[in-house]
Amino acid sequence: MKRTLRWSLSAVSAAALSLGMLAGPAAAAEWKFALEEVDGSVQDAYAEEFKKRIEKKSGGDVKVNIYPYGTLGTSTQLTELVANGALQFANASPGHLGKLIAPIQVFSIPYLLPKNDECTKQILGSSDVLYESLSDEFANQDLKLLTMYPEGEMVWTANKKITSPEDFNNFKMRVMTSPLLVSAYEAFGANPTPMPYSEVYSGLQLGQIDGQVNPIFAIEEMKFYEVQDYMIWAGQQEFTTTVVANADFYNGLSKERKQLVELDRQGDGRRDLQDPERVQPEASGEYQGVRQGARDGPPVRRAARALPQGRSAGRGEVRRNDRRAGQEDAKRAQEGNRGVRAVDVTGS
Repeated sequence: MKRTLRWSLSAVSAAALSLGMLAGPAAAAEWKFALEEVDGSVQDAYAEEFKKRIEKKSGGDVKVNIYPYGTLGTSTQLTELVANGALQFANASPGHLGKLIAPIQVFSIPYLLPKNDECTKQILGSSDVLYESLSDEFANQDLKLLTMYPEGEMVWTANKKITSPEDFNNFKMRVMTSPLLVSAYEAFGANPTPMPYSEVYSGLQLGQIDGQVNPIFAIEEMKFYEVQDYMIWAGQQEFTTTVVANADFYNGLSKERKQLVELDRQGDGRRDLQDPERVQPEASGEYQGVRQGARDGPPVRRAARALPQGRSAGRGEVRRNDRRAGQEDAKRAQEGNRGVRAVDVTGS
């Protein structure tokens, strides 16, 4: 039997999305694309490039409107809006999508994806086996899987160093709602606490949670560094996301417009749109901190705009300068082995 979602859409969101259809005939078709992240994020960069290409290649016959996170609801609600047909496209990350589509949780298994970013990008963007095996699972939820792409290494934040499982004892870690993620952090020894992305800052501020996990750019954009003292690189997971479309909308498109939406996986398509060089700023500067258990492997490059600048003293603890310097243009690219690394951003 075909599974269905339990809809929890607000009347306000549904009405807002219907206004375009009530405004009378328009010269161009309107496609709505909702994000799980805010303006200026990785997902926003992807959506803006998607918008530019669709509008150009359709000759102006299609207009793509982008809705940043918070304008239409939570990540789960955005997926519901797409499945209902109120939205044509949305980002849907495995961290919450796993409640509905269990196999997608494979991308949340700690230490599964390669340490080589280019290899991960190719797996997510170019594997016919992957897309074919997941196609029916998405279709059962009235969704069409268009692409997947990585957004960078997941980093823990906390008000203490976390360098061993013992440090997770009685630690309330905010996680996305995927059952596998909850089980993973239980195995780490933490107390996993699912919470909407928009509530994480206040949850940290009020002590409802002790820490959270996100890519560097999200820590900066959401200003989590204002209420957390440490950033910890454990190398456990890459943040990945999918782009989904409403299945009926996609199936009703002409062959030419399907080609516009799916794009060519080779070159002018998934792999080019998801290129991290397009969405992650090049950075310079050094970091200070604690590194333990480094593993041999190829270099991994990361941008860390949320970190203030400092001078590296190699292994061992060195205090940071000024937490608020992270709000400026300080950037950092680190090349080396992955390992557990705790960085103090308090300046104390």
